[in-house]
Amino acid sequence: MKEGSGARKAVGGVAQRAAQEVRVALRPYTIPNGITLLRLVLVPLFALAIVERNYTWALVIFCLAGLSDALDGALARWLSARSLLGTYLDPIADKALLVTAYIVLTWPAPGVVSIPVWLTVIALSRDVLIVLVALLLYLGAGIREFSPSLLGKATTVAHIATVGLVVVANLRPIDEFWLSLLFYTAFALTLLSGLHYLARAAAQVERLHDARGQ
Repeated sequence: MKEGSGARKAVGGVAQRAAQEVRVALRPYTIPNGITLLRLVLVPLFALAIVERNYTWALVIFCLAGLSDALDGALARWLSARSLLGTYLDPIADKALLVTAYIVLTWPAPGVVSIPVWLTVIALSRDVLIVLVALLLYLGAGIREFSPSLLGKATTVAHIATVGLVVVANLRPIDEFWLSLLFYTAFALTLLSGLHYLARAAAQVERLHDARGQ
């Protein structure tokens, strides 16, 4: 009886430690995670402002979202409050804002400066491709982490600049040259980063295959 009781206690202790580790890893109730959730709340507000053609409010909301993105990352480092939930939640909030912004700013309307349909299609197609490749890497090769490349970061910056400039262009006149330059730059970076992502994914799978074959 004593041996059985001791075994149950040991198993119970392991389960409690495992549960504690999961809670620490997730740590949902942190200031950075709260700021990230606030950024998600701003997404429909931004879309509503664009639909109602209130570009001043749209610009304010977009800037607030950008500041919150910088703030939650800085606080996570300063407060040592990084969490598994935050690791997944932060890029989801960023992508939700950019995807929503591209869609609502592509909607054609008389007298409104909009993002070209071809740019939105290629940008969204790249995002879908990345998600599918990441899912295949995880399911097929067990690869969970795939850090963003310099080209990927440059593409994100170009998309943010595109959204910001289009919103501003609906508040004050901007030379068509600068808009076209930014559109084609974002287009080129989107294509290059997508192809680079595929090449990196293929190389990583090849390295994993070689390592398992040894």
